Amino acid sequence: MRRDRFVPDPELGRHRDAGDVPVVRNAFGLDAYLITRWEDVREVLSDTTTFSNASRKGSGARPGSGPEPTEEEIAEFRAGNLLAQDPPEHSRLRKMLTREFTQRRMARLEPRITEIVEEHLDALEKAGPGADLVREFALPIPSLVICELLGVPYSDRDEFSERSSKLLDLSLPREEQLELSRENQAYMSGLVDRAIADPGEDILGMLVREHRDDLTHAELTGIASLLLIAGHETTSNMLALGTLALLEHPEQADAVRADPDLARPAVEELLRWLSIVHTGVPRVTTRDTEVRGVPIPADSLVLCSLPAANRDTAVGAEDPERLDVRRGSAGHVAFGHGVHHCLGAPLARMEMAAAFPALLRRFPTLAVHGEASSSDFRAYHFVYGMHSLRVTW
Repeated sequence: MRRDRFVPDPELGRHRDAGDVPVVRNAFGLDAYLITRWEDVREVLSDTTTFSNASRKGSGARPGSGPEPTEEEIAEFRAGNLLAQDPPEHSRLRKMLTREFTQRRMARLEPRITEIVEEHLDALEKAGPGADLVREFALPIPSLVICELLGVPYSDRDEFSERSSKLLDLSLPREEQLELSRENQAYMSGLVDRAIADPGEDILGMLVREHRDDLTHAELTGIASLLLIAGHETTSNMLALGTLALLEHPEQADAVRADPDLARPAVEELLRWLSIVHTGVPRVTTRDTEVRGVPIPADSLVLCSLPAANRDTAVGAEDPERLDVRRGSAGHVAFGHGVHHCLGAPLARMEMAAAFPALLRRFPTLAVHGEASSSDFRAYHFVYGMHSLRVTW
């Protein structure tokens, strides 16, 4: 989905305001029905019976567009991936993980998250003015947190960060994407082997100890892969893009810096306003249906534009095109909606609520070094964000 820095393509807003449900061409060259209104997006995301995550049609390129994985590889890539499952299979897998991501469980991590934030503020300061905020702050914080949660060696962070970023780059050739998927599968499978041999106190260790008879090796690998990639890709890009948004709205940055109570509302508003996940996983209709009176045949791809939905007046935000950290837009769909609502949302919120105010207070004169150019933005990635952000103070 095209953007101009923070602003979604105006065409999305025009479709939303007109109540259109157009057919568009997705990144893989397939036609899809585009849903843009907030209430319609929620309806689609809530109805897993009609709008399925489990169909293979929504998860790959047009047949014949490049090398294809084998049937065995496809099964392995999809096993354990909650985003590729519908209930009841999705419910079975998610139930095993839910207690690890409750608000209460996440609250126990708060002191460690605060410590990690402070360590990387020190690293940013040591790097000096002109440092890359992505490299020194935005990427390593969530990477270290999710590594500790999963029992992943932090020494591997550069390897898996680069690989996961490329995996989400929709502009890469099909052949390169497939090779990256194979490399990722092999790496995650090795992590699972280590956890089975010596289960620790991390999430993978818990899954092995408590659910080894209920989960196949491929499912454990898929769960680990989803949590690792989602756990640092989304939050790191929110931290970088959110920082730039605050710096370009200095009155908003001043408010977050001055008032500790604004941390949580500011995070919600940044989630709504930025909406870094363009569409989430494409859905496939299981029967003939309709949205806003537009007929959608069975076996059709459906895309939900989260940025357009989050700038709909129906969200409850007055003047939704404007960033206002004081309103804390709780009705947004930046984390999705329904059974696929992001499992790690409490963790992401906690990381951002710790990081944004701490960064602004440590560097009260923080500013962009030079000017963020179009090449700094991840224009073709599944998760929108920034490759780099040079800052000074």
